[in-house]
Amino acid sequence: MSTLACGKEQKMIQAANVTYRVGKKALFEDVNIIFTEGNCYGLIGANGAGKSTFLKILSGQLETTKGEVVMTPGQRMSVLEQDHFKYDDEVVLDTVMGGNARLFEIMREKDAIYAKEDFSDEDGVKAAELEAEFAEMNGWEAEADAESLLNGLGIETELHRELMKNLKGSEKVKVLLARALFGSPDILLLDEPTNHLDLDAIDWLEEFLINFDNTVIVVSHDRYFLNKVCTCTADIDYGKITLYAGNYDFWYESSQLMKRQQQEANKKKEEKIKELQEFISRFSANASKSKQATSRKRALEKIQLDDIKPSSRKYPYVDFRPDREIGNEVLTVENLSKTIEGKKVLDNISFVLGHDDKVAFVGGNEQAITVLFQILMGEMEPDSGTYKWGVTTSQAYFPKDYSKEFDSDYTITEWLTGYSPVKDVTYVRGFLGRMLFPGEDGVKKVNVLSGGEKVRCLLSKMMISGANCLVLDEPTNHLDMESITALNNGLIKFPGVELFTCHDHQFVQTTANRIMEISPEGTLTDKITTYDEYLANNESARKSTVYTADIEDDEN
Repeated sequence: MSTLACGKEQKMIQAANVTYRVGKKALFEDVNIIFTEGNCYGLIGANGAGKSTFLKILSGQLETTKGEVVMTPGQRMSVLEQDHFKYDDEVVLDTVMGGNARLFEIMREKDAIYAKEDFSDEDGVKAAELEAEFAEMNGWEAEADAESLLNGLGIETELHRELMKNLKGSEKVKVLLARALFGSPDILLLDEPTNHLDLDAIDWLEEFLINFDNTVIVVSHDRYFLNKVCTCTADIDYGKITLYAGNYDFWYESSQLMKRQQQEANKKKEEKIKELQEFISRFSANASKSKQATSRKRALEKIQLDDIKPSSRKYPYVDFRPDREIGNEVLTVENLSKTIEGKKVLDNISFVLGHDDKVAFVGGNEQAITVLFQILMGEMEPDSGTYKWGVTTSQAYFPKDYSKEFDSDYTITEWLTGYSPVKDVTYVRGFLGRMLFPGEDGVKKVNVLSGGEKVRCLLSKMMISGANCLVLDEPTNHLDMESITALNNGLIKFPGVELFTCHDHQFVQTTANRIMEISPEGTLTDKITTYDEYLANNESARKSTVYTADIEDDEN
């Protein structure tokens, strides 16, 4: 990485003719893009397009094959780290302040000098120099700023002096995020910053980034988050990066419009080509028309069709089709209670579902939602209370922990055939093809699939079942944006009943027509409303709505 002598020019970071190869494959080819201060750039692209790799190139963690990354001199870059165990032996507050390496180094040097028993004149001079630099860097506010970041992200004050290894996985994620944000870095690189964050922390981060004056480059699968914080969108497709002004939705509309315009332009050119060819064919042998035919030949040679590459993005086709229409009696739950390891997770839960209900379960008691789903699917017995599915219903289940599902040597085709009512390989492979497992992919062993591939297999299983009631426990984990969009659209048009929980704000808002919150005490609040209306009308409920997902491998 190099710097430019820009004088008083606007601060920036630039990829100049960057090529990056993995073996013979070029992941990026001659990329030229400039990121300037005051903007938040959403870096988007298909799974495997190289979003995280590009961030590593910008941060200097990876060397380019060709070209360079150029920065305005004197800028400080901060990167959201992904190793959640790296600072286990550090104090939480020190971990955050360590995000500004030079400031933290000064703090340590000062402490070491003042701790000397034989404090010399030379030490006094050095201490004075350090104090001056410390004050210039606003060091006296450092600890308060670090605590403010931690509190904003939901790390309670009593944890600030704890060792990192004593924190839960979701808490470590927040500390690493606070570390990246600390000290107003000039350039902030964030790879999936909302993963494993609760809703309050995401809200706080959104406001932080909206008010952040420097350069932010962020990778995220959360469409709502990108729409809220991004001023520009950088789209990676076929090894190139195209910059769009505006957020994710603006990029989507702009890219679709551009594609339609290119297709329409080509269509007009094809019509003109056909017209010229017909004239030439008809009159080329006619002496009186030969000059006109020759003229049209020259015109024909000048017409060039635009080369429209299909996008590298691949959208699965998610379509849940019930085998039978659902009746009026769907599900009745009466006074369900469950205690696990001495803690009551469900306390006298009761509700009745109708045939049009699409219910999103929210709340800090994530374990309770999973337990309720397991009870409703017959995988766990309640301590008390009853539930009854209607006689016209059939259920398909997406469990939160599906590891046992894939603990076998079956191929994908064999695995799905086992769940299919039609034991025909062609029929089964039709479902797999729609879920991006074409041809030879069907012979892959299920025990070697990535997280995203396993999720797509489970969704195939649900589709092939023909169920009219779907129960989904965090189905978007591990999915890329294209798959999330496809699943979201599939659930919106599904004519049956849905019970689900999900971290994706846009997913919940566009799918659910009923919100059920299970409190930390295990009680139920039931609202027939959209998600945004629920949040707007239940500020106190919003403050307690916390997701604390365990740290998982999000590889797709």
